[in-house]
Amino acid sequence: MTEAAQRICILGGGFGGLYTALRLNSLPWSTQEPVEIVLIDQRDRFLFAPLLYELVTGELATWEIAPAYTELLADTRIRFIQTTVESVNQSEQQVQLGTGETLDYDRLVLAVGGETPMDMVPGAAEHALPFRAIEDAQRLQERLRALETSDAEKIRVAVVGGGYSGVELACKVADRLGDRGRVRLVERADDILQTSTEFNRQAAREALSERGIWLDLDTNVENITADSLTLTFRDQSDELPVDIVLWTVGTRVVPLLDTMDLPRSDRQQIQVEPTLQVVGHPEIYALGDLADCKDATGQQVPNTAQSALQQADYAGWNLWASLRDRPQLPFRYQHLGEMMALGVDNATLTGLGLKLDGPMAHVARRLTYLYRMPTLDHQIRVGLNWIQQPLRDLLSV
Repeated sequence: MTEAAQRICILGGGFGGLYTALRLNSLPWSTQEPVEIVLIDQRDRFLFAPLLYELVTGELATWEIAPAYTELLADTRIRFIQTTVESVNQSEQQVQLGTGETLDYDRLVLAVGGETPMDMVPGAAEHALPFRAIEDAQRLQERLRALETSDAEKIRVAVVGGGYSGVELACKVADRLGDRGRVRLVERADDILQTSTEFNRQAAREALSERGIWLDLDTNVENITADSLTLTFRDQSDELPVDIVLWTVGTRVVPLLDTMDLPRSDRQQIQVEPTLQVVGHPEIYALGDLADCKDATGQQVPNTAQSALQQADYAGWNLWASLRDRPQLPFRYQHLGEMMALGVDNATLTGLGLKLDGPMAHVARRLTYLYRMPTLDHQIRVGLNWIQQPLRDLLSV
C-alpha cells in the first residue's frame, strides 16, 4: 500500500463482510486516490450458510458451498488475511491481528457475525453439537457415520430449537437415517417457526410428520449428558436416551466486540444508523448478525443472510462515498420472502406473490441460491456441476 492510500479493514468474511468487499471492488476507485481493501477472517473458506444442511445428506459437496477466499478474490484488489483479530484500538484506528501484525484503518467494517451460545443448559457445551460452520457439519457427519456403522438398532437424534435451523436440520437428518433414525425436535414455544408465515409452518409440520419426527412443544431442556437428554413439560421431567444432541438455539455477539466501546442494544447488538455507521462512530460500519439496525423507514431489520446481503450492497457504496465526499444512502430493507429445505428434494418458498412447496420449491430455492453465490466464476462452476450430476448418477447405475 502506498503512503497516500486509504485502507478499509473488513473483519469477518461471511455474507456481510465478503459481499461488502466484492461490492467495494466493483466501484470506480481513482488511481489518484488509491485505496486498499483488506478482508480478515480466521477461516480459509467462505460459507454459503443456507446450504450447509445439504452436507448432512451428501446432496452437495464442501467445495460448492464453501469456496476458498483465494479462489473468490483472485484478480480483485482485495487483500485477504487468514488470522484472528486480537483487538481493535479505536482511538488509534488500528487492528491487532493474531499474526502480530498491526493494521491502521481509515474505515472499519464489523461483520464478524455471531456465535451459538452453548452454556444455556448444563452439559450442552460438553455434549451437544452446534450447527453453524463447516466444522460443525463435519463433526456431525463423523458422528453419524460412526453410528451408522455400529450395531445400534436405532439412532436417536434430538434437535433443540424449532426455528429455521432446527427444522431444516431435523428433516435432513431424518432423511439421511431413514427407518433407522429416531429424530425429535424440541421447542420451548407452543409452535415451530414463530416468525414465519402460516404457509411455511404448515409445510414444515407436514414434512416433520411425514418423516416421523417427534415434536416436543412447550418443552425445556434441563440437562444433557453423553447419552441422555432431560426434558421438562408442564413441570414433569423425563430423561430420554439419545445418541446425538444438536443445538440450534440462540445467537450472541463474539467476544471481540466486548473489548470495544460501542453503543449496544438490549440484545447486546451494536447500534447503527440507517447508513450502517455505528452510532457515534462514523468511521466504523457494522452489519449482519451483530448489528441492531433500523432502516430508512424505521423498520427493524431481521438478522438473516438475506438482510446481510442487502446491507453489504449499501455498506460498499457508503464506504466508497464516505471516502469520496459523496452522499451516503440510508439502507432500505426489502423482504423478498423465505425459503427452507425440508429434507431431500423438498423445500418451501414464499415471497413476491409465490407460495411453493415440494420439489418445485426445491428447484427454485437452488436456483435462487446459485444466483446469490459470490462470484460469476463460482456460479458457473457450481451450476455446471448441478447440471451434470443427474447424468453422472444415471451412468453410475
